[in-house]
Amino acid sequence: MLQKFIDRPVLSTVIAILIVILGLIGLKSLPLQQFPDIAPPAVQVVALYPGANAETVLRSVAPSLEEAINGVENMSYMSSTASNDGSLVITVNFKLGTNPDQAAVNVQNRVSQASSQLPPEVVQAGISTTKQQNSLLMVVDLYTENEKQYDQTFLTNYAQINIIPDLKRIPGVGQAITFGGNKDYSLRVWLNPAKMASYNLTPKEVMGAIQDKNLEAAPGRFGEGSKEAFEYVIKYKGKLNNPAEYENIVVHSNSDGSVLRLKDVARIELGSYTYASSTRIDGKSGLNIGIFQLPGSNSSDVQIAIKEMMEKASKDFPKDVKHLILYNTKDSLDMSISQVKSTLIEAFILVFIVVFLFLQDFRATLIPAIAVPVSILGTFFFMQIFGFSVNLLTLFALVLAIGIVVDDAIVVVEAVHAKLDHGYKSAKKATIHAMDEISGAIISITLVMAAVFIPVTFINGSTGVFYKQFGITLAVAIILSAVNALTLSPALCALLLKPHADDHKHKSYLQRFYTSFNVAFDNVTKRYKRSVSFLSVKKWIVLASILISGLALFYMMKTTPSAFVPSEDQGTVFANISLPPSSSMERSDVIAKQVDSIAKTIPGVKNTLRIVGQNFTAGAGSAYSMVIVKLVPWGDRDLSVD
Repeated sequence: MLQKFIDRPVLSTVIAILIVILGLIGLKSLPLQQFPDIAPPAVQVVALYPGANAETVLRSVAPSLEEAINGVENMSYMSSTASNDGSLVITVNFKLGTNPDQAAVNVQNRVSQASSQLPPEVVQAGISTTKQQNSLLMVVDLYTENEKQYDQTFLTNYAQINIIPDLKRIPGVGQAITFGGNKDYSLRVWLNPAKMASYNLTPKEVMGAIQDKNLEAAPGRFGEGSKEAFEYVIKYKGKLNNPAEYENIVVHSNSDGSVLRLKDVARIELGSYTYASSTRIDGKSGLNIGIFQLPGSNSSDVQIAIKEMMEKASKDFPKDVKHLILYNTKDSLDMSISQVKSTLIEAFILVFIVVFLFLQDFRATLIPAIAVPVSILGTFFFMQIFGFSVNLLTLFALVLAIGIVVDDAIVVVEAVHAKLDHGYKSAKKATIHAMDEISGAIISITLVMAAVFIPVTFINGSTGVFYKQFGITLAVAIILSAVNALTLSPALCALLLKPHADDHKHKSYLQRFYTSFNVAFDNVTKRYKRSVSFLSVKKWIVLASILISGLALFYMMKTTPSAFVPSEDQGTVFANISLPPSSSMERSDVIAKQVDSIAKTIPGVKNTLRIVGQNFTAGAGSAYSMVIVKLVPWGDRDLSVD
């Protein structure tokens, strides 16, 4: 069977070319990520109770929703966070492998069942159920250099209309949201408590008057189905849309014909939906847009598309409105991938040099040099089939695979060399006889190596995702190397290797180098043999070394810090600030300014973002704030993020 590949080298070559083509196709379509998607699916339920504090929300909204959601299919656990701005966020986490779309549908059905038990204000405000995107890809910031003309509210609404819709249409973008509170334009009605008391009014009566006068209606038409000559469609103005119209809303009328208008008890202005947060970019008013990646997409291509879209959109920005990218994963991803690619190339070159030194034949060295890329490239096709991505783990697996897959090709070349050394005058016959002897050994080597890495793929959980991609990538590369060793390598040996000459009339410099290397290597081998003979007599030294090594290993395992993934310099520092409960936004702003000022004095700091009213660890609240520090590129600074 295997002799056919030796007799027909074209067949072996076609198989190798097919593997390479499939690998290139897989490499082209594989997503590029720093790490695999390890976070379990999560669904987020957000409810808003306007005017309520956190205690009220937990007492009147959270129990009904939690009881309804609890026990949804494949649910692992859920957590709830209530804030003093009246918001409730319930995060429902599911088992790894659960379909996030189906999970969101199941949670939405449970939320609908609880709607009748919630306060009317919560139902009216709306309850959103969305898939939670865990992979923050980029933070795009807009800021103004003319705060008198453009404030944060203007920037937020400009982004909602002109930027965020375009960002959401980019392939690979799962979600684009603004951080720092809802700053949408809203008609604000500021009630005067003293005047309300003098007129004996309650806020509920004012709200009723506004809702009664501010509505959309379908008034119909005149003359439909009649014998009249004309038919008229009735037009209704609809909802009010400017402060003056709201000011003239009649809140109360007296029997003497006098009326009490809204402007008599309140101040009406066009403002933002909430004032519970503020954002400053390098000390200037602005906003930040968080962009999350869609699972399975190429993060590098997505970020390139976002940058191109922002550059195009910036041409139409109002005067004095600028943008910058405060955080992105592309810079660190490109740096990490570049370093791994360099390691991959260096490993291949080192393997080539080592093989050349020991085989001492360029033709023989060429065979492993051809077989290794075929195995590595073919692995990308199977990575695509298994749904993997090009990430640090799979690339490190390929780096390790270079040193492993070359073994099969070396075994074939060495076996053929041995036959030629024994007097074979035909490389083809030497290859056929050598393969008859070693084909079983190659298959057994492959099965043993695969048996080492495949079992780790059965580990469950987030850690199992890491081991699965690493182990299967290595196992596939090893199996492909065996295929090459049984097809391509024998064919190349029969074509490229030549019978050994009996003598050399003159020695070249290369032959002299080979002789010197062989003499030095023989000396090392003799010393090694003497060392083994000595240790075979002094067995206690071996046992003591094993014991000491075991104790040292145990000590290092106990003392070495452990982590899920190694910490890396991403070029960005996040500082979360939490003050005592009930601290005002003004106090939080003062502390955040101090942290911002200190950060700007540190060498290597490029930009800073200051958000007051929320942070990533504690959520929203007047006592919370955060400062995000963007550092200059790695090559332009001496300090790391640590």
